[in-house]
Amino acid sequence: MPDSRPNILWICSDQQRWDTLGCYGNPLVASPTLDRLAETGVIFDRAFSQSPVCTPSRTAFLTGRYPRTARGNRNGADIPDYEVLVTRMLADAGYRCGLSGKLHLSACHPSACPEMERRIDDGYTDFHWSHHSMGGWGLNNEYWRWLDEHGSRYQTPEHPQCKYIMTGMPQELHQTTWCVEKAMDFIMARHRDGQPWLFSVNMFDPHHPFDPPESFLNRYLERLDEIPLPNYVEEELANKPVYQKVDHEGAYANKGQFAYDEMTEKDHRMVRAAYWAMCDLIDTQVGRLLALLEETGQSDNTVVIFTSDHGEMLGDHGIYLKGPHFYDCAIRIPLILSWKKKFPARHASALVELVDLPQTLLDCVGLPKHPGMQGKSLYPLLCGETGADRHRDDIYCEYYQAMPGHQRPSANLTMVRTATHKLVVDHSHGGGELYDLAADPNETRNLWDNSDLASVKSELLLRMCHRMADTVDPLPQRRAGF
Repeated sequence: MPDSRPNILWICSDQQRWDTLGCYGNPLVASPTLDRLAETGVIFDRAFSQSPVCTPSRTAFLTGRYPRTARGNRNGADIPDYEVLVTRMLADAGYRCGLSGKLHLSACHPSACPEMERRIDDGYTDFHWSHHSMGGWGLNNEYWRWLDEHGSRYQTPEHPQCKYIMTGMPQELHQTTWCVEKAMDFIMARHRDGQPWLFSVNMFDPHHPFDPPESFLNRYLERLDEIPLPNYVEEELANKPVYQKVDHEGAYANKGQFAYDEMTEKDHRMVRAAYWAMCDLIDTQVGRLLALLEETGQSDNTVVIFTSDHGEMLGDHGIYLKGPHFYDCAIRIPLILSWKKKFPARHASALVELVDLPQTLLDCVGLPKHPGMQGKSLYPLLCGETGADRHRDDIYCEYYQAMPGHQRPSANLTMVRTATHKLVVDHSHGGGELYDLAADPNETRNLWDNSDLASVKSELLLRMCHRMADTVDPLPQRRAGF
């Protein structure tokens, strides 16, 4: 008997903020593929990562556990080998699981892993690893090996109009294209053997360096003046945590690296143009994947997920790249799910977290919840059994010295966000941030010390206490009464 369980195509870009697609209201980008997917699937308007940094976020959406719980709370450290990924659970249930691109659940620097990122028992039998498109691992980076087979090598010279962006590899040789081609090979093989499958397409784009193919960048250069400048109000950082002032002078606490005040208006627009162009390339390549599903008759019974691990500051609030910052541009991500056979098209305004995805996938394929999972399944909402405006009362995010650049000063912060307010607590230095999102959706006015919001602040602090308590590990399970 053929296996009727759905396939799963899980596309996760790297560092892509939510407002980079037309379906999220951006009128300047070119994202027809994902806009169509949003029209026929479920688009989540308020989806959030558990961290503004890679490893903690990826830990959460692969284990269904919060970063501090799963001990995957910082870049450059290794997730414990006893953690169970949803891909392992699916593999154990008969799925063939594959990946192309980035995983990043362990240290990913050649000094720590000269051959390849350390892997736990992750369930991926087809593993095409390329942590990023740059060098560092030589031909152990499979993308570089692919370039070598095509008689090419990775070259991204500085763009002649802006020192902050690069002229990227052409589309046909880009790492995003390589990731998609590996996925297409896998999908064709599974179509022949009939085994249910999951494939993770984890391209490095639009993560910096900002290096789109020239052909994708050029459409923006023709209308550069239309690109908005970053959302930044002079002196807005005066009463905000010290890390923001540090990163304003240089990303990742490296003075002079994307230092906001050293960049011209043209620089800011050029960086945004390059970033959007990288997102447009992703959209084009995803179009090839969805077309293949249609051609092979797998489209109706494939769960398609498009999301990202976290956002990008992109100059907003005077900061580039990422760090201990919980603005929406850093943690709010695109999330679109489609299963033509099962999910009615709808627009969901509910607050959702990426930690909810593993339990959702288990429900899609009829598997029980792992006892260690802490997420809340989106399946009832996706199926139309519950309203699209309600899932969670608030969002919880964390940052515990997640990157090495903020050791001095150390950075330990947590955030809770409701539909109307956001609270960030600086556990290392005291103080924090409080935003009235209804009155100040751009998050430029920190009301932490505003006595008029004392009751709101107290209520949010209590929410944060409850959310932090909820991250206590449900494992090990109780075996007896005493």
